[in-house]
Amino acid sequence: MGSRGSAAIRAEEAAAANAILGVSVRETLGLPDAGIVNTPETRLLLARTLRRLRPRIVIAPAPAPFGRHPDHRVAAELIRDAVFVAGLRKLSDDLPPYRPHKVVHAISYREDYLKPTFVVDVSDTFEDKLAAIQCYRSQFDDALQAGEVYPNGESLYDIVRHQAAHYGSLIRCRYGEPYFTTETMRVADITSLDVSTF
Repeated sequence: MGSRGSAAIRAEEAAAANAILGVSVRETLGLPDAGIVNTPETRLLLARTLRRLRPRIVIAPAPAPFGRHPDHRVAAELIRDAVFVAGLRKLSDDLPPYRPHKVVHAISYREDYLKPTFVVDVSDTFEDKLAAIQCYRSQFDDALQAGEVYPNGESLYDIVRHQAAHYGSLIRCRYGEPYFTTETMRVADITSLDVSTF
């Protein structure tokens, strides 16, 4: 349904981005663009994939009701539900039950502001991230906005850099990637807390 590019072009772009990031598995589950729904069938489809791949951490879109793209809003809920379903022992499936340890929600580029639970220092890998994003030329070259990124007159790539610099500043580093969790994060040793108050 995307206005720019084609399925073939986007597959080529994804392969190029995968090479930069060192992605070992990338699968498309055949869910329709601009038509993802959270149903027992889609939960089972994703739960089977989780059982097969057995990830420890699952990164989902932001859990916000105000995202502009309907797939982003629905995917956040679908992913959380599928993680739960993947651990059900009586699920009608030939794969053994498996439930990932944690679901975290990526919240970069959100205007419906959600305070991060934590921010990861990505200063050493940010240029690789940006290079991977730039592989999606059909979608992002000459773009001033995309998905949840609102325009400010700058190129999309500059906005990505500014957003990462903003979140990096919150943890006193050059670039950061913000995440949200529904559960409270535990600290084992208060003296090991990293970001200075002053």
